[in-house]
Amino acid sequence: MQSIHVRLAHAAYEVIVGVGVFEKLEEHLRRAGLGGPFLIVSQPRIFRAVGKDLSKKFPIVLIPDGERAKTLTTVSRLLDRMVELKLTRQSTVIAVGGGVVGDVAGFAASIYMRGIAVVQVPTTLLAQVDSSIGGKTGVNHRVAKNLIGSFYQPRLVLSDPLVLQKLPDREYASGLYEALKYGIIRDATLFEDFERDVATFLKRDPEALERLVAKCAAIKAHVVMSDEKENDIRRVLNLGHTVGHGLEAAAKYQRIKHGEAVGYGMIAAARISTALEKLALADRERIEAAIRSIGRLPALSGVNSKFILDALQHDKKIRDGAVHFILPRKIGCVEITPGVPLNIVREVVKGILDEGKRVPGPG
Repeated sequence: MQSIHVRLAHAAYEVIVGVGVFEKLEEHLRRAGLGGPFLIVSQPRIFRAVGKDLSKKFPIVLIPDGERAKTLTTVSRLLDRMVELKLTRQSTVIAVGGGVVGDVAGFAASIYMRGIAVVQVPTTLLAQVDSSIGGKTGVNHRVAKNLIGSFYQPRLVLSDPLVLQKLPDREYASGLYEALKYGIIRDATLFEDFERDVATFLKRDPEALERLVAKCAAIKAHVVMSDEKENDIRRVLNLGHTVGHGLEAAAKYQRIKHGEAVGYGMIAAARISTALEKLALADRERIEAAIRSIGRLPALSGVNSKFILDALQHDKKIRDGAVHFILPRKIGCVEITPGVPLNIVREVVKGILDEGKRVPGPG
């Protein structure tokens, strides 16, 4: 078991990564000094896989499966249930699920009675390495992803590699793209782990996963402690997300998973960086090869490039009227780059869409 400490100006918490921590949920709640009444928020598919025993100990609220749950309507219904259960300011919301559950439950907790405790228990690899840490919460708007939300730190994060054994292959691979991201932005050794032995990660070896999740969590924690509200350096964590979010919106949040969109987005960022002569062609090729070694990215037939480019104009990373891209300079190093010429972005996006239309969808 490994513990990563996140210490911020107005919040401090542990990210505990270890085989079997999920089974000791109540013990970890007590150690963190968290009280009831408790409420667990999950989704039907996740709850059937890992959460059945929880219903004997805690009240449960299930929100709809998938990205479609990230709406203000879902938050409103969740708040209604919290009122019905008479949750107090001493209560704790426990988010058991992937990024969608964490985002929705965290946002609801942040606005109920002006904020009650939330614990993140991520059950997807993507959530364990990324979204459960750092306090980003929120829901989607029809024009852009995560447009409505708040920064609200959890009181505890519990990541158990054992729960990842039940993930569908495509969902699991989606998290590996996000884990690889940390190697590109901050840790060349982690990137080389993917190059050298991606098969170990694909086999879901629990000990290897514990090390991977802990390493990614430590990088995320370090960046968040430097810049909690994403005013500066935290933006590097958005590598691949600018084009990736546009792809998700263009696919109506249905046909492409978040990690897959980030995979495509990282390819786009590498190609843009090479076009701007910031990234060597050899490193670009290494990045693309590592991404594709994880698995087959989904087909992009029917995705409109104009819709993607329009979505970029609503991106939260716009500063002073210009979209800021996170671009790799070399393996393990990225930079925040404003004012990327639109013609380069358009050419790269169209190239990726053309390639994606010729790819069969994942099995």
